Amino acid sequence: MFSKKARSRLSIFIVLLFLSIIAIFFIFKSLEKNIVYFFSPTEIYNKSDISFNKIIRIGGLVKKNSIKKDNKFIIFTITDLKNEIIVSYEGIVPNLFSEGKGVVAEGKLKDKKYFVASKILAKHDENYMPPEVKKALENSNN
Repeated sequence: MFSKKARSRLSIFIVLLFLSIIAIFFIFKSLEKNIVYFFSPTEIYNKSDISFNKIIRIGGLVKKNSIKKDNKFIIFTITDLKNEIIVSYEGIVPNLFSEGKGVVAEGKLKDKKYFVASKILAKHDENYMPPEVKKALENSNN
């Protein structure tokens, strides 16, 4: 059916394909341990098998009038306009962090209503302009 040369090439191709599939499988398996998942407050409330010992990310908007600061801690509420979760964080928050803006908190859940963050990442949209650039543009227009 196939010549000896064609069978040889086909067998080499099959072996290389098989080895590539195995390599890709092991790459994804090793990356799976390092992936940090992103959830909204509604996804957390709806999820029945959520792990409280695993590091996850929660994203949404910082609820208006929810930021409370003391010496070390900042406590605020993340909302997705359907559900909310209270977040506690010890440390300095990013400059872009403010009420009504997008935020991603990385850490662990204490329960489905309380989250202890180890990292805060403020988000901005494509219209963001650093304050220094905005000020320079305003001064140049005057």
